Amino acid sequence: MTKPNNLREIAQVFLKLGIIGFGGPAAHIAMMQEEIVEKRKWLTMQHFLDLMGATNLIPGPNSTEMTMHCGHVRGGWIGLVVAGTCFITPAVILTMIFAYLYQSYGQLPAVQPYIFGIKPAVIAIILSAVYKLSKKAIKGKTTGVLAVLALVACLLGGSEIITLFGSGLLAVLIHYYYNNKQSSTDIQQQYWLPVLLLQSKTIPTAATVAGWKIFWIFLKIGAILYGSGYVLFAFLDTELVQTGLLSQQELIDAVAVGQMTPGPVLTTATFIGWQLGGWLGALVATLGIFLPSFLFVALLQPLVTKMRSSKPLGAFLDGVNAAAVAVILAVCITMGQTVLVDWRAIIIAILSGIVVFQFKQVNAAFVVIGGAVLGYVLLLI
Repeated sequence: MTKPNNLREIAQVFLKLGIIGFGGPAAHIAMMQEEIVEKRKWLTMQHFLDLMGATNLIPGPNSTEMTMHCGHVRGGWIGLVVAGTCFITPAVILTMIFAYLYQSYGQLPAVQPYIFGIKPAVIAIILSAVYKLSKKAIKGKTTGVLAVLALVACLLGGSEIITLFGSGLLAVLIHYYYNNKQSSTDIQQQYWLPVLLLQSKTIPTAATVAGWKIFWIFLKIGAILYGSGYVLFAFLDTELVQTGLLSQQELIDAVAVGQMTPGPVLTTATFIGWQLGGWLGALVATLGIFLPSFLFVALLQPLVTKMRSSKPLGAFLDGVNAAAVAVILAVCITMGQTVLVDWRAIIIAILSGIVVFQFKQVNAAFVVIGGAVLGYVLLLI
């Protein structure tokens, strides 16, 4: 039975991460790794990597799904729900406030000076996590080469999901090359069907009530969404702008809110839901886009340990894990190219890097807050 104290601790941890989680999935993973693996030791680095690799193979917001995995490890099925809900809630509340102000006054609050300082600080946090995760994910020449190939593929614009699956399959082929006496039926007996089923799930969009229509639209997006925020933008454009439910400017503003609030960028749905149907529309849109993630994680959770216990599937996980670390590094490099173009941002990134690498006991929350304050101050100069 799950202890109430465990659930309370899960709620506290993921509420905090939901409040300070700026910078997108890579930053969220970095903060989680520090909080869950290093500070609280709820799970080992290898277990964390396996969960991260497996999560990358299913649709939905990866970092949010990772919170659910970690919550399950600590508090069972209730812990899964508590962790995911607490991580999402701060962003949902903040986004609803922005949505109300936007609907009432036609513009967004001026928070850009703080975001300016947060982004370079987040880059330092991500680099710190990449360094720590890579020490466990890169187990030898094979995973090292796979990581390099994955990094190059991502930087050249390759699909993240194809890169992850490709790295895993290459790792399996290499495993069989060096272990050709192993029965080829082993891999066929290892619970692949549920994972493959998750890739093809579709949801009907027809509905008669406006609230249900909003719900079905976002449920479908949440069930099939892979990739970055740009992919989300494309889905939203197809489902909402091209059907006349939303203007192009409203969509751009919605994505901007998703980027400047903490937590998952999918709370863009909350903002759009408010524009389509007020506070009720915001709630049903949020429920629709995140519900598939809870279901996918619940289905995937029992399979991860079975995958690790099989040698071929363990090799697959190792390949995916190495590629996942490379994907995070690629995101960091891409962020750096767009963020570190101003001397102020470079100073914040350097100072944040010194803190996260030299003063490892400092919590990532203080690095984020420090970056925000420093960004505001430097922009006054």
